[in-house]
Amino acid sequence: MSAREEATIVPTAVGDLHGLVRRPSATGPFPGVVLVDGSGPGTVDGWGGWPEWVADCGAVVLRHDKPGCGGSPGDWRDQSFEDRADESIAAARVLRSLPGTDDQAVGLLGISQGGWVALLAAARDPRAVDFAVSISGPGVTPERQERVRIERALRREGFVGRELEDALEWVDERTRRQLAREAPESILADQRLLAARPWYEVVTFGAYGEPGVLAFATRIFGFDPVPVVADVRCPLLLLFGGADDVVPVAESVAAFGSAVPTLGSGPSGLAVFPEGNHGLFVADPDPRTPRKEQLAPGVLPMLEAFLARRSDASRMSATPPGAAPDLSG
Repeated sequence: MSAREEATIVPTAVGDLHGLVRRPSATGPFPGVVLVDGSGPGTVDGWGGWPEWVADCGAVVLRHDKPGCGGSPGDWRDQSFEDRADESIAAARVLRSLPGTDDQAVGLLGISQGGWVALLAAARDPRAVDFAVSISGPGVTPERQERVRIERALRREGFVGRELEDALEWVDERTRRQLAREAPESILADQRLLAARPWYEVVTFGAYGEPGVLAFATRIFGFDPVPVVADVRCPLLLLFGGADDVVPVAESVAAFGSAVPTLGSGPSGLAVFPEGNHGLFVADPDPRTPRKEQLAPGVLPMLEAFLARRSDASRMSATPPGAAPDLSG
């Protein structure tokens, strides 16, 4: 029997979001996994091979459009992290209601910004979220993560000395004004005066050139994942790539380790794949090589082992205290 996909909807405050559910080819029962997208727009078709790979690890997988994407209503730029978390909780409830997962554990798998959202959703509604997986979800605030990302990008482009200082001075000023909730149009007006600077394109890439996206970034900048993860009571799997040039990995590992001292000694675990990048791949896309083969060795076996533990432990019977997950695969 081949894997099957079926359409579904995720009811949210802005309307019904289009979703797809992928079922494994093998016979269940299986735990359920909601995929939680990262930053920017996102649709059910934008996940690459992840729905297939996660399903092959032994899970029924649901992914959905972000608001305003793929024909779904709303606008993701108007959201907060709390909105995104509630949306993920709603998706978990949909998945839990489907045949084959109604008596199984249901959790979230978030990538990058989705890792923050998955942790927040797990803390907000422990009855809806039985486990959470975060892939490259930083252990620092969005403000801090973006400062690190932009400085690394500037250095890669060859900016040093006074030019680097000038660029970071504007980044820091922009951040202060964002945290003060200054109108995005005012910030962008002053930013456009710097358009002739050689580093302008680097510091405005992504969220920093359009009012709606800048407003979203402003709305999330104060989020701190450390107290959130400390409040999460379900099993967690936190995965990072050692070659990630977007996230401060060592700082994130230290932060999560301090907040969750039982990582590795209970049902939760944390791993760093030395050669993995932000997506846990070890190489750039190559049409001659299946993308799955470019994942860091051990990523999918570790995920499969974690999900198998969630399948073995029913929703009403938690993993015994102190029982460590088999993450050695």
